[in-house]
Amino acid sequence: MSKFPHLRQDFTASLVVFLVALPLCVGVALASGVPAELGLVTGIVGGIVTGLLPGSVLQVSGPEAGLAVLVFGTVKEFGLPALGVIVLAAGLLQLAMGALRLGRWFRAVSVSVVEGMLAGLGLVIVVGQLYMAAGLKAPASGIDKIAGLPGAAADVLHSTEALASLAMAVGTIAVVVLWKKLPKKAQVVPGSLVAVIVGSLATLALSLPVATVEVHGLLDSVQLLGPDSFAALGNAAILGPIVAFTLIASAASLFGAAAVDRLHDGPSTDYDKELMAQGAGNAVCGLLGALPMNAVVVRSAANAQAGARTKAARVMHGVWLLLFAVMLPSALALIPLPVLAGILVHSGWKLIPFRGIVSLWRTHRGEALILIATGVAIVTMNMFEGVLIGLALSVVKTAWEASHVKLEIVDNGAGPIQSHLSGNATFLRLPKILDSLESLPQDRPVEVNLSGLHHLDHACRTALENWAERHRAVSTEPVRVLSSSRESECVEA
Repeated sequence: MSKFPHLRQDFTASLVVFLVALPLCVGVALASGVPAELGLVTGIVGGIVTGLLPGSVLQVSGPEAGLAVLVFGTVKEFGLPALGVIVLAAGLLQLAMGALRLGRWFRAVSVSVVEGMLAGLGLVIVVGQLYMAAGLKAPASGIDKIAGLPGAAADVLHSTEALASLAMAVGTIAVVVLWKKLPKKAQVVPGSLVAVIVGSLATLALSLPVATVEVHGLLDSVQLLGPDSFAALGNAAILGPIVAFTLIASAASLFGAAAVDRLHDGPSTDYDKELMAQGAGNAVCGLLGALPMNAVVVRSAANAQAGARTKAARVMHGVWLLLFAVMLPSALALIPLPVLAGILVHSGWKLIPFRGIVSLWRTHRGEALILIATGVAIVTMNMFEGVLIGLALSVVKTAWEASHVKLEIVDNGAGPIQSHLSGNATFLRLPKILDSLESLPQDRPVEVNLSGLHHLDHACRTALENWAERHRAVSTEPVRVLSSSRESECVEA
């Protein structure tokens, strides 16, 4: 029996993934504000280094559009030399978290927060790439990009070059969308690659007035870390992007692993090992001064659907990227920028879960609000703060829903007034509890029965004691609190 029984399937799948990854690696790099070759470096490392390590079998890693917004802001604030240090630190944190077996805990992150993050990033990518599609310079912040669209539209209408560039981007989106309606056999060649080839040939043959990718050379683009590079760690503000890269890349990779596992019948992902594999890849990317990586669902799904059976497919796709970067670097200079912008607009649009938001609004309105709030916060502020806001809202919502408490008051006209509390009494429900208790008559004895409570936090217990003291101060009747195990007198006349 052959040592490589699935070599044929893996070889074919690796070519498919390579063709999907090539335009995205270049496009994400340009959207991130770095040389195109750095996107290829991250794709190569994601394929060869991460691909060889244990974790997921079919998941493919590389630069991803969702992180482009954060990378762009980081490079603008700290400079390109600092990017390698940030990515290296994020990779080391991922390695540490994987070694501490924290990978599985990322599955506890609210899906609404993750989808809100992707929606916000998708909107920023779409709006930002509209400027690139027209050959215009995009404003820095997400809200400025949106506010500047009317002015950008006016500029396009008065420029032949801008109209030609925008038309090519629209044509690219049309090719990518319509290509998916062709028979399955034709779709073996990705629509994005077809758009790149057609756009490049049209630009070359017709001498169209559109910008093309600026080539720097693979070795010239690589920013090897040296002793001077680590001076950036002296700036405390750099901790923000380090934590953001770590959490977002990890969450995206591990959520993606769960999705990819459903596409094949092979071994399931070991989340801790996969987190360490992602960390090792990011550490190497950091040392090379390249983009951060995470597992990319689009490439991973293409790998599974193309029939890949083992890790060899994702490793070989990295080899093909390396050969392209070494042997055909000048081919990058033929790719029109509006074509890459069109591909990224399509990718960003797919990150926005329009149908999911509508469905979620009908069934779980609170989750839908968290999703929307997270996305809006990312657009108006930044990714890190937006995710933190989403996580905080998710925790508050969970705490609110978990603190259901029922208060029943029974007054038979004789004897003490009975107040029965059941459920979970937390500080979030204190206003309701105190309003009911303070409305009781002050000339009657009161018994508060806590035996039906599953949980009573310190804030509620303290508030009940304070209420009992106030009740006694204006009444001659006792107040008794009955617990589940014994009767205890908070205040007794």
